[in-house]
Amino acid sequence: MEQLGKKSGPAARLDTILRHLSPRLGTTPALTSVPTSAHVTAAPQPGRFRYTLDNNVLTPEQRQFYEDNGYLLVKKLVSDEDIERFRKEFIRICKKEVSLPGAMIMKNTALKSEYGQSENVVNKVQDFQEDEELFRYCTLPEILKYVECFTGPNIMAMHTMLINKLPDSDQQTFLHPMHQDLHYFPFRPADRIVCSWTAMERADETNGCLVVQPGTHKESLKPHAYPQWEGKANKLFHGIIDYDEKGPKVHLVMEKGDTVFFHPLLIHGSGINRTSGFRKSISCHFASSEGYYIDVKDTIQEDLEKELQEMVQKKYSLPGMKLRDIWNFRARLVRGERINL
Repeated sequence: MEQLGKKSGPAARLDTILRHLSPRLGTTPALTSVPTSAHVTAAPQPGRFRYTLDNNVLTPEQRQFYEDNGYLLVKKLVSDEDIERFRKEFIRICKKEVSLPGAMIMKNTALKSEYGQSENVVNKVQDFQEDEELFRYCTLPEILKYVECFTGPNIMAMHTMLINKLPDSDQQTFLHPMHQDLHYFPFRPADRIVCSWTAMERADETNGCLVVQPGTHKESLKPHAYPQWEGKANKLFHGIIDYDEKGPKVHLVMEKGDTVFFHPLLIHGSGINRTSGFRKSISCHFASSEGYYIDVKDTIQEDLEKELQEMVQKKYSLPGMKLRDIWNFRARLVRGERINL
């Protein structure tokens, strides 16, 4: 196991840049990196359940459902009041009333001339860890109560998103192909990672709800790439190569405040929004701070690292950043003790 001490080279320069952009960034611990195959997942846990941990939150039936299917839907978990606060902050971001260092704000630039700076243009805010109001989602006690069932007591918020799925067309501009989230992550073990995804309004087949393939969390990480379809693919919207469209799927119809927790190997995606309104959701990937980073060189995740290196080089003029360095700067402790991640 390699212990990385004081940051040097590109990592140190990125650290300096991000701290200049956001003084609230605290000191991050040294990375613990384990060079290993990107295919590696956690070893089965002793006892009846591999994917959840023993506590008094989940019922045996809920644990068995997650064990079998790789996801668990909890109804009305987040309050209307909190969701309204998140929505108002998103509108402020759209209007550029809020500055978000390090965040990626994705837009449909073709609509900007018609709608200006508004929610009609912005379809995603990614990496909002520096926005105090949106990041509250990652610290909600009702969310962390469930997250701890999957990660244990030392919890890191690793990846944050607010998605505003815009009305779409047959060009499928905002369709996210079926994928596994672990494709993007250089940290393990997979079984101690979970996504919390909350509907900010009703989500169903008409406006592009989540689609999952139950049980696929038991499979290995598959190769991903940009989909081969007509029209422009969104940046980093990768999908499984040669995905079998005939596999069984479940459309997760959710009401405002409903929250689904799912495993990072679960195959999932979302359809297009065929309505005239929006479909908003807010989410965070959490991981046990006792996990570890991996070296993705010579694995099926290496191409992703190269793509992100190009993006960091373009935005910050920093060559040669490792995927694990990028994720380390995003990570925030939300409960317990920060150990490795």
